[in-house]
Amino acid sequence: MYLEKIREERPLIHHITNYVVANETANLTLAFGALPVMSHSIDEVGEMVSHARALLLNIGTLDKLQVESMIVAGKEANNLDIPVILDPVGAGATFLRTDSARKIMKEVKIAAIRGNIAEVSILAGYQAAIAGVEALGGEEIIETSVKELAHKWDCLVCATGVTDYVSDGRRLALIKNGHPMLSTVTGTGCMATTTLAIFLSIGEDRFESAVEGLAAFGIIGELAAKKADKQPGSFHQEIYNVTYNLTDETISRMKKVEIV
Repeated sequence: MYLEKIREERPLIHHITNYVVANETANLTLAFGALPVMSHSIDEVGEMVSHARALLLNIGTLDKLQVESMIVAGKEANNLDIPVILDPVGAGATFLRTDSARKIMKEVKIAAIRGNIAEVSILAGYQAAIAGVEALGGEEIIETSVKELAHKWDCLVCATGVTDYVSDGRRLALIKNGHPMLSTVTGTGCMATTTLAIFLSIGEDRFESAVEGLAAFGIIGELAAKKADKQPGSFHQEIYNVTYNLTDETISRMKKVEIV
């Protein structure tokens, strides 16, 4: 029972993330019952990550020094067998973003990548349209992309969208939970990555933990939209309320997962 374990153990999730979503992802972490820390200084990240159960690297508002901090923290996390989750925000939009994501992947052993379908397809070596950080294409090759990227880097790859795809290079899961309102407020993709990090921090089978976590976040979107009467401001608020009150039983009853 994932949520029960999260709330009992209260794992610390170390975020090196972008300033657009730092508050949102910190609050979501707390709503799940875990603990957030948003530490990015290269002078402390190696020490800070030693206290964490997962490390999340999000390049949404990156610069070169932040990438170096991510690598320092990532290498220490690898030494301590702490899972590292990469969110390659906007990979493919600029050379800096694409090169930074690939640099991190080469220097740090990544446990899981979570991006939109364009970011994942581009990192897998395919062409996909992206505007800023928003995916404009890639649906037709996404199953191949997640499998190949996962196999190449020996990690989980999660591509989120209308349908979420999770692969470890062997297994592939399709998750049909979610709601269109998730695209109406900033940072829900980053929140999905935070959810993934939380579930990986306490799960034994990373593939199963990733599927459960992304299904949970999709369900949160569904329930929040219903409570908010489809108003974006209220929807944003209800994400935290629904997360705080979510149960393992609700996830089990509502999740729509297909293993192919």
